[in-house]
Amino acid sequence: MIDTPQPAAIVEPPSQEDMTLAAVTHASGILAGFIMPLVVFLVSKETKPWLTAEAKEALNFQITVLIAFVVCMLLTFVLIGAFLAVAVWVTDLVFCIMAAMKAAKGETYAYPVTLRLIK
Repeated sequence: MIDTPQPAAIVEPPSQEDMTLAAVTHASGILAGFIMPLVVFLVSKETKPWLTAEAKEALNFQITVLIAFVVCMLLTFVLIGAFLAVAVWVTDLVFCIMAAMKAAKGETYAYPVTLRLIK
């Protein structure tokens, strides 16, 4: 019996609206933390796979940043926490800007230091 190759799944490129929303979702992490990525993830979960993947990536990163800030807060008692908090904030700022720029072009972005808590 000869197996016939199955056609590749047609992946629809993201719309301009989706790219803009994904860029805003990534950038919102700088000020709003995980709120905007969570809302976008929950709203787009069933209908827009690319936007959902970007929102999930942003949500996982913002949860990781929140955990890092909690650890920094605990470490303020030994005086290193304040310095680490600044480093975490700068890292959050840089990675969110990089992710927003990629999403605005319709490209996917994977944060390099992220706990993948939401699958």
